[in-house]
Amino acid sequence: MSNIVGIDLGTTFSELAILNAIGKAEIIPNADGDRLTPSAIFFDEDSPGVIRVGIEALNARHLNVQRSVRWIKRHMGDVNYRKEIDGKIWTPVELSALILKKLKQECSVEHGEIHDAVVSVPAHFDEVRRKATMDAGAGAGLNVIGIVNEPVAAALYYATTREVFGKVLVYDLGGGTFDVTILDVKGSQMEIICSQGDHALGGIDFDNKVLEMLRQSYHDKFGADLISSDEDRAKYEDEAEDIKKTLSRRPAAKKMLYGPAGSMKVEITREMFEESIGSLIARADILVEVALEEAGLEPAGINKVLLVGGSSRMPLVQQRLEKMFGFAPDKTVNVDECVALGAALHAGLTMLRDKPEAVPAGIASGLRDVTLRDVCNHSYGTICAPLDKQSGRRVIQNRIILKKNTPLPCEASQMFYTMSQGQTSLEITITQGEDADPAYINKIATHKFELPPGRPAECPIKVTYRYDVNQRMHCRFQDLQSGRALEVDFCLDHDGQSRQVGIQEKNSQLEHVTVQ
Repeated sequence: MSNIVGIDLGTTFSELAILNAIGKAEIIPNADGDRLTPSAIFFDEDSPGVIRVGIEALNARHLNVQRSVRWIKRHMGDVNYRKEIDGKIWTPVELSALILKKLKQECSVEHGEIHDAVVSVPAHFDEVRRKATMDAGAGAGLNVIGIVNEPVAAALYYATTREVFGKVLVYDLGGGTFDVTILDVKGSQMEIICSQGDHALGGIDFDNKVLEMLRQSYHDKFGADLISSDEDRAKYEDEAEDIKKTLSRRPAAKKMLYGPAGSMKVEITREMFEESIGSLIARADILVEVALEEAGLEPAGINKVLLVGGSSRMPLVQQRLEKMFGFAPDKTVNVDECVALGAALHAGLTMLRDKPEAVPAGIASGLRDVTLRDVCNHSYGTICAPLDKQSGRRVIQNRIILKKNTPLPCEASQMFYTMSQGQTSLEITITQGEDADPAYINKIATHKFELPPGRPAECPIKVTYRYDVNQRMHCRFQDLQSGRALEVDFCLDHDGQSRQVGIQEKNSQLEHVTVQ
């Protein structure tokens, strides 16, 4: 029997869940018996060729920060991020693949080979980040049969294990990212309405606020900086994270600080912490309001608020949500695990749709009543230069082809025209964003499209964008007169750029790397 798994590739922790014989999702512990694996990597200097991932890597970063990597998810899709270790350049895709390989090989010990998987991503991830995540899975030896938005995965798990009906808002505040998603849930039938998010808002940012308070307290007493090295910073980053977690349970937390000018005891109260993170929580509040407006709903129109992500445990978050909606948010499941559990369910649904003969009868029976319809989380378009009727001049603008919140799968086409006589090429730009002004959108891919010579202006170019249920996007630019076509799928090459269909790409396979 082929294992069906879902993976939450998180900023601070990652985990893998599998569907059991009756279609229920279960977290698989790692080799240490832990259900959560720290998303930390350490390149062992004493054992060349050995790369440690997980709790050992997290502890070892205090010894040599330069050989450690943490929070790599925040760099996913960043073409400028590189980590050089022992003369080798590592990209975010390759580093993320090490984390996935750790999960894959350790969970395979008990359950046999793990090959097919769905990997979760933040709802606001753009196409480059989504496809970078898929490439990381391929680099770890996984067949990524689909990706799923993290709040959608969490809602899927909630809805299949709890009584959830009506308009549901998922508040997903994790270690590095924030998402808010609104769904319409009717039993086991779920339809996504809209999503908003911030890729730089999460537990790391709250930890940094605590770290600032620790440094300020030390400086106020000794007139010196608490942190004098990268290793010091790593140590007190962990202390700050521990204080943050303690303040979710208690009104105050105490620590000893050992700096170059002497030692001191410091106390951080919950009130101090909440004041320091007020502006960050306000950013999340604004995104909740934007999502409600996008969905055409008032707070009273939301029937349930579901919490996801470790940082959603903070009392301030729950108080703000209760004040906004008039009732307490639901926290009846493990907020750290529900994304991976939902991703496993999504993997089962994907297999049932695409390869039903490979799904055991027990799993198929357990999932038979579950339906999920996701939406396009961004608008996608292209840059064009139409004539302005008033001035008679061409105006550069972003033309949206696929609209945000269109139910998946979806496909849309628009007609464009060449600009000048004898034009032999087009610069094709694929965009993401809602604005007509190119200055306010993301340009996620640029390619050159060769055209036949000697033709008049105004030759038609048909542009078709397709987005499938597995969160894969395909773009086609067709010169109708000649029949030539440029087709673009969003897979990353080694420079982090999208590539055209037909160009050969070698995924970063890591069979030769020892991950422990």
